[in-house]
Amino acid sequence: AIWKCGFGNFGQQYTLRSDWNRTWYTDKPDLTECFQNTVLVWFPCVYLWLLAPFYALKLYCHDCGCIRISTLCTAKTVIFYLLYCIYFAILAFFAFTSLLTSFAHIVYRLVLAICIIQLERIRGCRSSVFLFLFWVLAVVCSLVPLRAKIQLVMYEEGVLNLHTQCIIAVPLRLVVKGYRTPLEAGDLWNLREEDTSDKIISDLEEEWTTECMSSLSVCFSRQENTMAAGVALGTRLPDQAQILRKLQKEQSSGFCLLRTLARNLGPYFLTGTMCIIFHDFFMFAIPQVLSLLLGFMNEEDAPLWKGYFYATLMFLLSCLQSLFNHQYMYTCFTVGMRVKTAVMGLVYRKSLVINSASRRTCTVGEIVNLVSADTQKLMDFVVYFNAVWLAPIEIALCLFFLWQHLGPSALAGIATVILIFPLNGFIAKKRSKLQVQMKFMDGRIKLMNEILNGIKILKFYAWEKAFLEQVLGYREKELKALKKSQILYSISIASFNSSTFLIAFAMFGVYVLIDDKNVLDAQKVFVSMALINILKTPLSQLPFCIFSMVPLSSLSIFFSDGEGVLIDNGMFSWTKEGPPCLKRINVRVPQGSLVAVVGHVGSGKSSLLSAMLGETEKRSGSVSIKGSVAYVPQQAWIQNATVQDNVTFGREKQKTWYQRVLDACALLPDLEILPAGDSTEIGEKGLNLSGGQKQRVSLARAVYRKADVYLLDDPLSAVDAHVGQHIFDKVIGPKGVLRNKTRVLVTHGMSFLPQADLILVLVDGEITESGSYQELLSRHGAFADFIHTFASNDRKESVTETAAQRGRTSLGDTNSTNLQGMELEMYMEYFKTIGMAFIIPIVFLYAFQQGASLTYNYWLSLWADEPIVNGTQVDTDMKLAVYGALGFAQGIAIFGTTVAISVGGIIASRHLHMDLLKNVLHSPMSFFETTPSGNLLNRFAKEIDAIDCMIPDGLKMMLGYLFKLMEVCIIVMLATPFAAVVILPLAILYAFVQSFYVATSCQLRRLESVSRSPIYTHFNETVQGASVIRAFGEQHRFIVQANKRVDFNQTSYFPRFVATRWLAVNLEFVGNGVVLAAAILSVMGKDTLSPGIVGLAVSHSLQVTGILSWIVRSWTDVENNIVSVERVKEYADTAKEAVWTVEGSSLPLAWPQTGTIEFQDYGLQYRKGLDWALKGITLKIQEREKVGIVGRTGAGKSSLALGIFRILEAAKGAIYIDGVNIAEIGLHDLRSRITIIPQDPVLFSGSLRMNLDPFDTYTDEEIWSSLELAHLKNFVSNLPDKLNYECSEGGENLSLGQRQLVCLARALLRKTKILVLDEATAAVDLETDTLIQSTIRQQFEDCTVLTIAHRLNTIMDYTRVIVMDKGHISEMDSPTNLISNRGQFYRMCREAGLV
Repeated sequence: AIWKCGFGNFGQQYTLRSDWNRTWYTDKPDLTECFQNTVLVWFPCVYLWLLAPFYALKLYCHDCGCIRISTLCTAKTVIFYLLYCIYFAILAFFAFTSLLTSFAHIVYRLVLAICIIQLERIRGCRSSVFLFLFWVLAVVCSLVPLRAKIQLVMYEEGVLNLHTQCIIAVPLRLVVKGYRTPLEAGDLWNLREEDTSDKIISDLEEEWTTECMSSLSVCFSRQENTMAAGVALGTRLPDQAQILRKLQKEQSSGFCLLRTLARNLGPYFLTGTMCIIFHDFFMFAIPQVLSLLLGFMNEEDAPLWKGYFYATLMFLLSCLQSLFNHQYMYTCFTVGMRVKTAVMGLVYRKSLVINSASRRTCTVGEIVNLVSADTQKLMDFVVYFNAVWLAPIEIALCLFFLWQHLGPSALAGIATVILIFPLNGFIAKKRSKLQVQMKFMDGRIKLMNEILNGIKILKFYAWEKAFLEQVLGYREKELKALKKSQILYSISIASFNSSTFLIAFAMFGVYVLIDDKNVLDAQKVFVSMALINILKTPLSQLPFCIFSMVPLSSLSIFFSDGEGVLIDNGMFSWTKEGPPCLKRINVRVPQGSLVAVVGHVGSGKSSLLSAMLGETEKRSGSVSIKGSVAYVPQQAWIQNATVQDNVTFGREKQKTWYQRVLDACALLPDLEILPAGDSTEIGEKGLNLSGGQKQRVSLARAVYRKADVYLLDDPLSAVDAHVGQHIFDKVIGPKGVLRNKTRVLVTHGMSFLPQADLILVLVDGEITESGSYQELLSRHGAFADFIHTFASNDRKESVTETAAQRGRTSLGDTNSTNLQGMELEMYMEYFKTIGMAFIIPIVFLYAFQQGASLTYNYWLSLWADEPIVNGTQVDTDMKLAVYGALGFAQGIAIFGTTVAISVGGIIASRHLHMDLLKNVLHSPMSFFETTPSGNLLNRFAKEIDAIDCMIPDGLKMMLGYLFKLMEVCIIVMLATPFAAVVILPLAILYAFVQSFYVATSCQLRRLESVSRSPIYTHFNETVQGASVIRAFGEQHRFIVQANKRVDFNQTSYFPRFVATRWLAVNLEFVGNGVVLAAAILSVMGKDTLSPGIVGLAVSHSLQVTGILSWIVRSWTDVENNIVSVERVKEYADTAKEAVWTVEGSSLPLAWPQTGTIEFQDYGLQYRKGLDWALKGITLKIQEREKVGIVGRTGAGKSSLALGIFRILEAAKGAIYIDGVNIAEIGLHDLRSRITIIPQDPVLFSGSLRMNLDPFDTYTDEEIWSSLELAHLKNFVSNLPDKLNYECSEGGENLSLGQRQLVCLARALLRKTKILVLDEATAAVDLETDTLIQSTIRQQFEDCTVLTIAHRLNTIMDYTRVIVMDKGHISEMDSPTNLISNRGQFYRMCREAGLV
């Protein structure tokens, strides 16, 4: 055939005779001049011209902002224009010569390339795959005519080097900086706009709405069809329609989230899918080239250049496979990061609108687990998703190529695959059932969250051991499920790692046994082995893909819960199925009026406000609230922020109004005490403020808002009488700053009622009376009787000890990022907990399994080199038996190693969790006041999960691939000893690059861990204050804060996986160098090497890239996750309390028998160096004495209680109880023998009985008796499960007053000789308070009682009253004498209206 090549007017023609002898069947191959000057010249140009318009359109549609002109960009542009001028001059010079076309294409594509680069700069594109592929094509096509066009090659390489620098410079700079100096947050790159929370979630919310609407429309269309059928049948089917809707919702809930994510992120994910398809193409091409190489080794007279060509081609294919694989992985991790951002954002937004019923079933601990463990598993699912459809295709292609080499014997391999695949599927299914482990983990995290929230109560009651046992009970169940899961996983790993052998053994065995003429040569054996190694990947991915889909169900269940609706005037309940908490409510509140809501404990006062806020379920009725709303909850919700930030709550500070609010809410004197004034940072849940201070800050936040409607849930219960009167006069009352606002006030204070415009009396969830104060009195009903009985007693005096003296101006994450290199001590600590009894056998088992692998592979190469006698090979049965025995021995060793590592990991995890739990529970209260609970929850959730699973799995992979790499190196050097010259420098390069990467990766992992804790803290804080946030309409601001925290966390995560991809690409090129070395050296030694040993060496070298990649990945995982050991051990060195019990203590069992308390020159400091909270207290309290303790805020009242219970240790002096120095006995010996009824009534999730008696030391009769005395018997008797009634987290399904009565029942149950009451009746009405005081007088008549006075009338009949002032006793005598002395106590009584 004659090919004509014309070039326009210049008419240069080349004639090419299609002769394969010139290109293939020759010792000096070459391409024809025509081919070089047409196809190779114009192919890159055609690529650029055809795709440039589409690429320009893509850049036009995706504007990422203009990149400023840097020095590098300027240099590139100048060089481009110089080259353009040079080639334009050459073009003009050769304008009338035959070489015109050789330079014309350069000018054309150069101009277009310059334009594209400038367009990329304008549109913000930092790196271009499009141009990179163009330069690669140009260089490759220029290599053939190298000698004829040397200038062109220099030009192409120059441009390529510039572009390559752009691709690798950014991650390389970060990696080098991380190696040299500790990385800080400022060193990290900013997130791209498309990766930010705002962009991702706004797009996702649109898709979510669309998805929900489409599901709803499908549901309603089905409903219409069903109802039409019902009408035709003459039946009524409204219930069936509802069932249909419910079924539709249940059927779609599992994949609704997945579909939404797919619509939003699918297009970008598809670009990665295209990369993995190209990767697979190159992957399957490599065994075909290996087959040609082994065929070349068998041909004695084949020219050497063919061998070099095959070796080079194999190297190029391996490099292209690596590039496309890591581009796919980059895409997957980017999508995974966006999925994590999206899910965390959706969970946060859902937690802001979650209703009361869902709040009781979905706790803070479970939400934290959703955004930690489950989102990570969803990210893993993104990586394995394509395996669902691609793995079966890869398996089919492998079996097709195996059929080509081994014929029908490949069916034996298919049968083996069919056996292995169901096994892995069965194991994945069983492991997914063992997700009950997650249930136990959720329970453990939920319980830990409650322990951290109620740690003060645990310490007061000495209940740490009981809750320690509960946590360990959950932990043991969790580890039991984990152990079963890990054993199943070990079987899966053993079957996977042995799958190469099992498939080969089945196919080769059948092949040689069905016909003696079937011989195994090197080509059949090692090409088949290469294909089988490819087959392992899809076989391993499928079960991971199935297992990683588990979190979708828990996430969809969380998102499917209903949301609250703002209602009023009707019937309400806390849950959809539960009994109504409010019935027949009809309220009309005139605008600008003050409405007071009164009633006994549990009558429904707080429920009425919750109904107005939309926090309850509506059964019937409707309401509208005109204007904006501000809400003050009964238990003040305080943010971990400064006082000023808590008051302004996201609004701009207006100085005059701000000062007026502080004055009205009586906060100015408190700010003088606080170390940094209103810039003092408040601890989590207001830990460094007293109860009264917290309530006043909460009120100030509402007043500052200037809302239209104020819902005030008993805000005056926790403040002093004079302060309460001041707040009512200045804020709530007719002359207060809110006088023109609509106010709904829940109160137990009778003195405020005459000034209310309307009073609502609630009894058992119904409004029994309503009207003005005079109207209700004139009716002479129950309200009038109540007023006459208790009005004279209505004055209160509070209690609380300010902790401002603790001197803290800021609180925060106590975790340093400790960015030094990973210390060997962490590994030693981890391995020490496992024990050398496990470590040594594990190493020997790994060595044995790899030795068995090397032996059977070498045996296979000897078999392949066996000479053929009369068309057959001898002793095939014996060879097959030896091969099988070695392979099965390796499989057993693999199972043994994985089980041993799993068991060792569980042992280490159990010890580390136990140490962490004990260290935290033994920490003093000051530790919890300065350590955010999010940090601690992060330790118990994410870090423990990493120690449970990530470290053992990483060790399994790392050791397995490390020994496999040793095997490959031994085999390659066994075949070609000269390869050591290449392998040694490559190993040094590998170690060098690895050391750079690991140092940076660990620092990035630490930065990510530290930035993750604030997310959990913020989630925790938001869920607890959701009703306040909703009432103030501050959802958007809190969402913005959550977005910032998530984005900051992703800013640390993104460079980490980019650095991982950078490392993987570099190391896989190192591995491809080993492939090239093995292949080239095999070709060079063709005369001395057998095909079998060459096939063994080259087929194993092909695995090096994957092995290196997995070693780095697993090593990095271990290095990154070993940080969790460090973070868990971090609290081992913090300050601890005294021992709980003293061994061999001579303390009598009945101590204290009399209840005498003696203070001897007692002094107390919150921390060394701070002012004395108590100083020079010398006091003796006799047995059975009743002592009241009063004083202004900050006087030191609560400090006395903290000192008696040794919550704070004495700075000087001592306290003696019944003559025993309490500093010399165990904390539990002390705290379990005395009792306190605390200011904040804290309950834990669990049965009511557990909340009363966690150690099960009392009988049911004793518990019922204490409930009766606490006036709770009737209430508990009417509960569905009575004593087994499940209290929700924090006891939220009981009112605050009922919780306070439960605390009283605890005290009655313990009945110790000493009782301390710390504002014990703050949240109960006056009638209940009178009953409680009566009970205390009767039941604790024989006991010593210390009462931090709440209502002064309750201590007027006490033996003595102690008046505290600035940490010392200013007055002490009987109430009568103190009044007659007309001192400080007299003035307090006069303010309270008692004298």
